Amino acid sequence: MFAARASGLVKLLGLCLTAGVLLAAMVFPFVGGLGLASNRAADTVDQTSGDLAKGELPLVTTIQDKDGVPIAYLYDQYRIPLESKDISDTMKLAILAIEDKRFYEHQGVDWQGIARAAAKAGVDGGATQGASTLTQQYVKNYMAFVLGADNEQEAWEKATEATIGRKMREARVALQLEQQMSKDEILTGYLNIVPLGNQTYGVGAAAKAYFGTTADKLTVPQAALLAAIANRPSSLNPGASPEKALERRNIVIDKMRENGAFGADENEAKKKADEYKATGLEIVPDLQILPKGCVGAGDGPIYGFFCSYLLDYLREAGITDKQLQRGGLTIKTTLDQKATKAAKEAAEQQVPKTQPGVSNVMSVVQPGTDKHRVRALVASRDFGNNAELGQVARPVPAEVLPFGPGSVNKVFTAAAALERNVIGIDKPMDVPKVYYSRVYPNGGAPWKVENAGNYGEKMTLTQALAQSPNTGFVILQEKAGLNNVVDMAYRLGMRETLQGSNRSGEPLKSDKSNGPSQGDWTKQNNAGSYTLGPGATSVLELANVAATIVSKGTWCPPTPVEQVIDRYGKPIPLKEKPCEEAVNPDLAASLAQGMSHDTISGGTAADAARAAGWTRPTIGKTGTTEEHKSVAFLGATPQYAGAAMTYADGNNPQVICANPRIQLCPGSRNGVYGGQGAAPTWFNTMKVLHEGLDVAALPPAAARYK
Repeated sequence: MFAARASGLVKLLGLCLTAGVLLAAMVFPFVGGLGLASNRAADTVDQTSGDLAKGELPLVTTIQDKDGVPIAYLYDQYRIPLESKDISDTMKLAILAIEDKRFYEHQGVDWQGIARAAAKAGVDGGATQGASTLTQQYVKNYMAFVLGADNEQEAWEKATEATIGRKMREARVALQLEQQMSKDEILTGYLNIVPLGNQTYGVGAAAKAYFGTTADKLTVPQAALLAAIANRPSSLNPGASPEKALERRNIVIDKMRENGAFGADENEAKKKADEYKATGLEIVPDLQILPKGCVGAGDGPIYGFFCSYLLDYLREAGITDKQLQRGGLTIKTTLDQKATKAAKEAAEQQVPKTQPGVSNVMSVVQPGTDKHRVRALVASRDFGNNAELGQVARPVPAEVLPFGPGSVNKVFTAAAALERNVIGIDKPMDVPKVYYSRVYPNGGAPWKVENAGNYGEKMTLTQALAQSPNTGFVILQEKAGLNNVVDMAYRLGMRETLQGSNRSGEPLKSDKSNGPSQGDWTKQNNAGSYTLGPGATSVLELANVAATIVSKGTWCPPTPVEQVIDRYGKPIPLKEKPCEEAVNPDLAASLAQGMSHDTISGGTAADAARAAGWTRPTIGKTGTTEEHKSVAFLGATPQYAGAAMTYADGNNPQVICANPRIQLCPGSRNGVYGGQGAAPTWFNTMKVLHEGLDVAALPPAAARYK
């Protein structure tokens, strides 16, 4: 008995000393040699209380499609911020009953509560309870979950450490906060910040997650449960520890009764309390937690590729991860759900999502002279982390892949030749069956180039773009100059492909230790095969090339974002590259006319166009790599541009065949071509997108480029 009283007296003395120190720290902040340190502490208190008064909590960022429909959410803390009127009185009564029944009587620090706790400790040696006000808890939670959100566990330990220094700072902030905010504002702030388990913070998110309701409609048992688990969600998780959560909830209900929440009539109040305690936890079977990140996007397997590209783009444009995860931004994107679903269906129609070793990707860009909006980024694979299901969690339709587009690169050779007046679209060019190039030697001997089909010895550039003879374009590249062809590809849109990545498609490191870039390597090694497209490529950039051509030669970065708005409704400026004239409008129009025969009779994409019932004026170019490990198609109308690529995406890429279906066929000599797989994906997508649109003509060629 004596030992217990002695222990209690020690606690009493400690609490009294703590109270004295706290009071002295508030009233005499500049005493003696502690003046400078106390002054700095006061500055910290001022800053903290000022931040708390602003109420800038970590919020959920919402990503929307082009029509404003949410498709994904980003957050560190799932929180639905509420105003006081949006929180039921029942919820307020519940939290005050269990945490701070004298909330409306004290000024931030409950000296009476401290004295009462001290007296209890002095009398019976019991635990010291009631010494921390709800205002102080608000400060504590702010320290942990706002200032320390980068490492919540460490921040929480620091915010709750049993030291007089920590307690003094917390009390000073609480006292000052009560001078800046009303009681109702502090209570609302606390109910918006408090952790309530299962990734939820604040009663807005918890009401939705646990009960599928809103905070203004919480019943007494529901509000009591949330009050019960506040700040102790791990040990009182209603899913993992329902018995403990129920016991604590019932304690809250009893406290509410004691505080008069159920009326002044004691018998009636007890009857109500017993009825409330007789109910179960009543949480929903599947917690309604907001889906998080690109994998959890509205239709993650489909939209995840676009979402992933969007985040990379925003980081490059100056938006930080902290802003994305905590800023409560509204990101209005360019994603078109109709285009995305059509492209996904078309990609899977050619290559099933679980096809071993083969993938099919598609990018859709809307042309324009002010902006090139990315409307769809899809793959036959689903976006996700389950490799066993063939899923991939990289933005493969946008990133530089280690596979070539094949003869699609002949577009760049044609454009460079037109610009340098080497040829016109109606002028004949030499197309020998075999050509030995001395400009691009193979070791010490001339480079032997052969065609994949049979052609006449002469054809116009327009015919050559439609039928794709290798020899003719190697000769044309010699005349236009390899460096000019590579530069033209960069100007039209292959920018990351040529200058941001190496030959293997790996992003260049900042010190370029894994370089040179693919463009520089091609020039340095006089790689004449460039026009045949063996190197790494980005399908999104191919689509953007098509958009540049039908946008009067105007290149714009392929953007996935319309606008980023902060939590206050103000637009955030982005660091985006400006549009520029890649080639003059006459050259672009003439090139478009030169590329307009690939989808009609005699063109390499004609069969795919016919099968889709496609008859619109279209620019197009198919491509097939020499080993048939990848094929591509680039095409556009004045309304939409796009590109598709089918490639061997396994650990050991092999030849791809198309009969009876697209699949790997190691050692086969009957590999797939660009008119198969890639071209059908493009036409089946565009058929859906152009439904109801007027048929738009391609611009006429200029006389000087004919």
